[in-house]
Amino acid sequence: MSLVRVPINILRLILRLIGGNTWRMIEEIGAIFRFCVLSLIAIVQPPFYFRLFLQQLLNVGYYSLPVVGLTTLFSGMVMALQTYSGFSGVGAEATLPRVVSIAIVRELAPVLAGLMLAGRVGAAMTAELGTMRVTEQIDAMHTLGINPMRYLVAPRILACTIALPILVALGDSLGIYGGYLIAVYKLGLNSANFIDHVLDSLQWIGVFSGLCKAAAFGFTLSIIGCYFGFHSRGGAAGVGIATTNTVVISSILILILNFIITEIFFQVQL
Repeated sequence: MSLVRVPINILRLILRLIGGNTWRMIEEIGAIFRFCVLSLIAIVQPPFYFRLFLQQLLNVGYYSLPVVGLTTLFSGMVMALQTYSGFSGVGAEATLPRVVSIAIVRELAPVLAGLMLAGRVGAAMTAELGTMRVTEQIDAMHTLGINPMRYLVAPRILACTIALPILVALGDSLGIYGGYLIAVYKLGLNSANFIDHVLDSLQWIGVFSGLCKAAAFGFTLSIIGCYFGFHSRGGAAGVGIATTNTVVISSILILILNFIITEIFFQVQL
């Protein structure tokens, strides 16, 4: 009997662990959804702290220009090289401008910019709000009659949602320019033909889908960053864990949302 009970006890332990983790995950999803609703309410209800919004827009947008610009520029270069390497074997080098421009505008620029900002902006939001939480600065705001959701969260979410599409629009230009540099000056393609093919391939729905992705990514990473920062516990170690969770979960959600939005626009184009 004892030999039979050991596997049964192990199975019960495994099921208990799986069930407990699943339940905690469901609770976390519910808490994030509730935080999202409260954040939207805080955005539309007065007062609106316009100065804080401009400050966050500067931090999120302007200071992220170098990392987004360099990422998309070199991604466009790599995309041109890889496309030429694959298509030259079948004599389809002329399609390189079309492939590079579509890939940059619809996929690479929004996703790479979202992932870069998840690591830079999302982590910074979590660390900043988490430090304010563990040092009881957020509790002090409640005491002073200041709504932390309106003062801390709403400007950050709105700034991310607005800034990321602007960064992606710039990333689109730099990514295509990177492909142009490689195609014309290294691979010997005609400059006028490259520009003509890019202009022919860029449709409004492709550009619009990339900007929609950027807005959704910006909103998502800011919600996740503010949520984990707002609910940090356990001092410096807790803030570090919250920052790690923000980067990992934001990156995963960006990839999931990328597929969902791509599928939606794919159905629209059919």
